[in-house]
Amino acid sequence: MNNNNDGSNENTISFTENEVSSGFPRTFYIANTMEIFERLAWYGFFALSSIYMTTPVEQGGVGFTDGQRGALQGIIPFFLYLLPVFTGALADRYGYRKMFLVSFIIMAPSYYLLGQATSFGGFFLAFMMVALGAACFKPVVVGTISHATNDKNRGLGFGVFYTMVNIGGFLGPLVAGYLRAISWDAVFLMSAIWIVINFIPVLFFYREPEQIKRSSARFTQVLAQAQQVLGNGRFALFIFPCIFLLMVAGAQWVSYSLAFGLIVGWLIVNAIWQHFSQPNAAKWYLTKATVSNKPFALYLLLLTGFWAVYNQLFYTMPLFIRDFVDTRDLVEFIAIFGEGAVKFFASVNTELLAEKVHTMLSQGQDATIIAKELVHLKVLVPLTDINQAINQFGLDINLVQAGEVANSWANQYRQINPEYIINLDFTAIVVCQIAVSLICARFKTINVLVAGVIVFAFGCFIAALANSLLAGGVVAVIAVLMMAFGEMITSPKSQEYVAAIAPKNQAALYMGYYFVSMALGFLFAGLLSGWGYGEIAKKMNNPELMWAIFATLGLLTSAGLFWFNRSYLQRNQFQANTSSAINES
Repeated sequence: MNNNNDGSNENTISFTENEVSSGFPRTFYIANTMEIFERLAWYGFFALSSIYMTTPVEQGGVGFTDGQRGALQGIIPFFLYLLPVFTGALADRYGYRKMFLVSFIIMAPSYYLLGQATSFGGFFLAFMMVALGAACFKPVVVGTISHATNDKNRGLGFGVFYTMVNIGGFLGPLVAGYLRAISWDAVFLMSAIWIVINFIPVLFFYREPEQIKRSSARFTQVLAQAQQVLGNGRFALFIFPCIFLLMVAGAQWVSYSLAFGLIVGWLIVNAIWQHFSQPNAAKWYLTKATVSNKPFALYLLLLTGFWAVYNQLFYTMPLFIRDFVDTRDLVEFIAIFGEGAVKFFASVNTELLAEKVHTMLSQGQDATIIAKELVHLKVLVPLTDINQAINQFGLDINLVQAGEVANSWANQYRQINPEYIINLDFTAIVVCQIAVSLICARFKTINVLVAGVIVFAFGCFIAALANSLLAGGVVAVIAVLMMAFGEMITSPKSQEYVAAIAPKNQAALYMGYYFVSMALGFLFAGLLSGWGYGEIAKKMNNPELMWAIFATLGLLTSAGLFWFNRSYLQRNQFQANTSSAINES
């Protein structure tokens, strides 16, 4: 993932010879070390979160529905992206070291409690605490890197930092995938341990960067700044109830029909309210709702479409691979490297599998239901084989026979852990980002941005084929790699485009609010994944249609970005002179 607010992958920056020759203070290396361990913790959980949340309780998961899972993956990261505005202000006021300690104190027990929570409410609270801790950590580690570098080595410094992000993102799922073969509790315990390790560098080695000046900025100033970029208080009052209603509907606390009905009602109330409001009323709630910078707000809205599609790589793809894609072709390839490699990448607990086979066959379960349950134990057994076992043993199957069936199915139908296939995204970025960035630098920013979204959309189309082609594992790998290249092309250019079109004397201010598109993208990605996978892929048994919808949203986003640059900006200039930026972009 190419953003660091959530701690994902970042574009690598090119360096000059002068930058390479410049050194860094000790604080720089301490911050990078802490970033690696924080990413190990986050991705050790997050890359497996879809699988864990939908795994039945008896197999170590929490057994949430796809709607509940999507709501959690949408709502919590939404706040993770918004909170750094305020936690960053706290860090500037009270000091970076204190904020690091606060973040680790919050995150370490919260990761452990994630693995202990059994109810939706308990899991929600633990996950929210993880997000709060991460939101405290993110602005501080980025601020440390910024203060620990100078104009000569800043490009190299952030390049090293983003490499550490990707390394942590790459190793985290590998370790977690191995540990979940032992137990799910081990996954969450390991995430907590990674955070606990970070107490060592922050307590004994970290020093506040010398350039930091304590700020006395208040939250009211932060909110005033947000109004300057996004919209006034009335606009926020119009937007946030709509977002809240979508959240509670996604969490299945109310129905979507009720939520959309209330949203329509709220829109009507606001239309009337807007009609009778005055532009310069004394009370803020009596003023007209206004968007401070309409072109910038529209650009963020268009980017929301990309992030909503992009996050399906982490939210939906692991479940799709687990439930629909036969990856035996990859298992056969890995077998070339020995039995140890197969056990690592495609481990199957035959004892648990035998128990499940015995229980379900002795209860007379239908073959379709049995097949859906067995995927949680990492075997994708054809219905013909299950029916054969039912006819052969029936209700009288004993544990010895169940063990024989389990061993046979494990040998024939074991599957690659989905998180390992998803992890190719990080691998591709570590290996290819510099080359991709150098190639993209030759073209106009907007053209690259549109092309990147299209590449990602075609990755979704390819994913739809993995369910029907014989070499499903290879097709899934191609889809993930294509999405990775779409990400490498799009993410850095989406940030660069903000710098190109923002008011020239406010570029840094506008870049700070770029994250709003990611927050909304995460929210809609989670809700879209919960609905799309639960209703279309599973209930309708049509994952191809689901991926087609995701891909279409990506193509519409790319078309919208092209229209935005070619037509809308020409008619609606930013508050500064941006005509030259438009031509250059």
